[in-house]
Amino acid sequence: MYYFFRGVSLIHTKGLKRFVLVPLSINLLLFSFAFYFLLQQVNAMVAAVQQYLPGWLHWLEYLLIPLGVMTLVIGLAYTFTMIANFIAAPFNGLLSEKVEAHLTGKTLPNVSFAAFMHDVPRMLGREWQKFIYALPRAIILFVLFLFLPVVGPILWFLFTSWLIAIQYCDYPYDNHKIPFHTMRQQLRSQPGNSFAFGITVNIGCMIPLFNLFVMPIAVCGATAMWVDKLAEKNDPALTAPGAKAYNKLDKYC
Repeated sequence: MYYFFRGVSLIHTKGLKRFVLVPLSINLLLFSFAFYFLLQQVNAMVAAVQQYLPGWLHWLEYLLIPLGVMTLVIGLAYTFTMIANFIAAPFNGLLSEKVEAHLTGKTLPNVSFAAFMHDVPRMLGREWQKFIYALPRAIILFVLFLFLPVVGPILWFLFTSWLIAIQYCDYPYDNHKIPFHTMRQQLRSQPGNSFAFGITVNIGCMIPLFNLFVMPIAVCGATAMWVDKLAEKNDPALTAPGAKAYNKLDKYC
């Protein structure tokens, strides 16, 4: 959980703010467009329901509209965020790269626009791998969500938290060209860290307005976790000297 809050501080770091701006803008634009469009549908549905209600029950409009808006916010947190992550993947990868350079103190070579564009298909292909991994499992767990009153929602929440951990922790792995299955195995070997991070981000996605900032926060936090706990599994040289000791809260959290 510490790394999510570390991500909150990192997005304000001088030199990183401009790399936060692009994924943040993409998230804001897509979420705003989807929310506006779906809000019109909610208003239309409420108006349709009112046609079948007696006049003395029209006060329910003041209950149905806030309920519909709340449903939209939570629904978009799970569905539209996936689309935003896919579109913003190249910029999230770039943000992760800059955060890693900041935390390790290493200077990365300047990447030209042409080189960046050359990497875009590979990054989007990695997002497709995540989608293929998630889809069949999501279908099974969604069925359980519908038919198992208590266990189903808990399993669904844990599953989406695991997918969130995969989604954001994968950016530094992909930057180092580490295979997708290797990344999953290493996250699975640290279930406490992976689930705690994923659950915290998942809860953040449910908070209205704050969820617009969750994407860059999660990228920064996941990259910090990579530097401290995951990089050395792949190459000790990737870890910053004394990175694990730079904050006393790290061991506690």
